Formats: sequence, structure tokens, C-alpha cells
Amino acid sequence: MSTRTALFSVGQIVHHRRFDYRGVVIDVDPVFDGTDEWYEQMARSRPPKDKPWYHVLVHGSDVQTYVAERNLEPDTEGGPIVHPHVDVIFEGLADGEYISRSKVN
Repeated sequence: MSTRTALFSVGQIVHHRRFDYRGVVIDVDPVFDGTDEWYEQMARSRPPKDKPWYHVLVHGSDVQTYVAERNLEPDTEGGPIVHPHVDVIFEGLADGEYISRSKVN
């Protein structure tokens, strides 16, 4: 298996291409780390499992999503993400990215 670098990092604000929402990345899996059942039901566009997937807090809601890299792009709207867990996970926003409260591996 080849090593691939994720395009997005923890704290980065992103935009979902298909579902048109903004969010902030809270974790990155180098490859899909869900069940086959979840993938069959939820990943209808069949994104690749061997590329990075992201845990994202969705702006303006209390929802967290699991998103394939190909469905994300950098956010161009700007501004903070409103989500009840943002202040728990991050200590603040600087230069358009959130700063984690804990060290990222």
C-alpha cells in the first residue's frame, strides 16, 4: 500500500462539494475506517476507501459527518463554524484555521 498525504488537516475549515455545507475537520483517517454496512448505506457515490476520510463538525448544527476526501474542498466563505463541540475541541480560530486544545498525533 502506498503512503498518501491527506489534503486537509485537523482544524481546517472545509466545504462539502455535494451537500453544500461548511464544517471543520476534527480527525483524519488515512483510509476508510467504517463498516461495510455503513459504506453501502451512506456512501452512495462510492468514494474510494483507500484514500483519506474526515470527521467533520457541520456548521449551524450539532451533526458530525464522515466524509471522503474527494467530496471536500477548502472553504472560501470564511468565518467561524457554529457547532456545540467547537469550543470543546478547539481553543480558538487563527488565520482561518482552528487550533486544537490537545496535541494531534
